[in-house]
Amino acid sequence: MTGDKKVALIVGAGPQLGASCARRFALAGLVPVVSSRSPEKLQAVVAAAPGAIAMPCDAGIEADVERLIDTVERQHGAVDCCVYNPGGGFQRTAVVDQTAERFEAGWRNTALGGFLVGRGVARRMVPRGRGTIIFTGATASMRGGKGFSAFAAGKFALRALAQSMARELQPSGIHVVHVVIDGKIRSAGVGANDGTAMDPDEIAATYAGLYFRGKSNWTQEIDIRPWNETW
Repeated sequence: MTGDKKVALIVGAGPQLGASCARRFALAGLVPVVSSRSPEKLQAVVAAAPGAIAMPCDAGIEADVERLIDTVERQHGAVDCCVYNPGGGFQRTAVVDQTAERFEAGWRNTALGGFLVGRGVARRMVPRGRGTIIFTGATASMRGGKGFSAFAAGKFALRALAQSMARELQPSGIHVVHVVIDGKIRSAGVGANDGTAMDPDEIAATYAGLYFRGKSNWTQEIDIRPWNETW
């Protein structure tokens, strides 16, 4: 491990929320490491978040995840905050037309990946007695929708994982939070803030606030949404 440096590991990083989180945690003094399956996507993230360190990884493969976390801790510092931000799988498909392959791929990307990454960083955090793990959820984490059987199933499972981990790890000093993002995310700084979409920089500020929360007011789940949404 590299000295006393602390890392913010962002898995499932894209050029919107992933890049915003990398910039925000860098401002907070953490080393931002961004990861996804796609090297091309990571190039866009690093371009949008100068100073971020790119490390490709398939979060659905156990050996890849363990290799990623070992390398990060050996080369860059202790993972003090981990954001699991699974993307994709939002295509609307009728359940009678859904394939087993696509359903399993969605579950693997969302639920299994969340488990492997969450377990991996928790194993390092527990002996240190500190750390924050943030899972990005969606409206589909709370209710299924027409055409979203696969997407919702993965998101439901990720929420259950977060709840179980929070109850298990909180006594060990690990803050586990599930964030329900109830809205579309626009590109940072693009367009007027008319309340129809969410600014990823503002979401990243919320994530940083969760990281800095004191133990006397931890939360297991929050939901965030555009200000003019009807709900």
